[in-house]
Amino acid sequence: MIYSLEEFEKFDKMKSKVLKYVLYKKRTEQEVRQKFAKELEEKILNDIIEELKENSYIDDYNYIERAVNEYTNLKSLSIKEIKYKLYSKGIKSSLIDEYISKNIEDLREYEEKSACKIFNKKIINMEEEEIRNYLLKKGYREESVKAAYNQN
Repeated sequence: MIYSLEEFEKFDKMKSKVLKYVLYKKRTEQEVRQKFAKELEEKILNDIIEELKENSYIDDYNYIERAVNEYTNLKSLSIKEIKYKLYSKGIKSSLIDEYISKNIEDLREYEEKSACKIFNKKIINMEEEEIRNYLLKKGYREESVKAAYNQN
């Protein structure tokens, strides 16, 4: 990455802008690319992203860990829904699959608890079969749905 003085000043100014964007809220590499694709030449954007990755300001695996932690603490989601949310942020499927396979037991336990929570909320207004179909449609595994039934 060799720049003229003028290019370097532009690079430095834009790097500060991208860094501010990333520090405000953790972002994926794809989110940064989408945000700045029209503002920056591709080469400069690639260089900025590489530098931020080297300094751990952009780290998609870390983003996955933080996002899953947030989802599991605040929401009731199936593993499939978690995957979809991460895919929508532009994270590579191989990285998501790696994280899920390393944490599958915890995620399955979380999914069962989520299914139970939803089951308990829906039992007031819905028949058991409707709740079962609802959970399956949302991507819950059959085992999680059965666990929710057995606990009620």
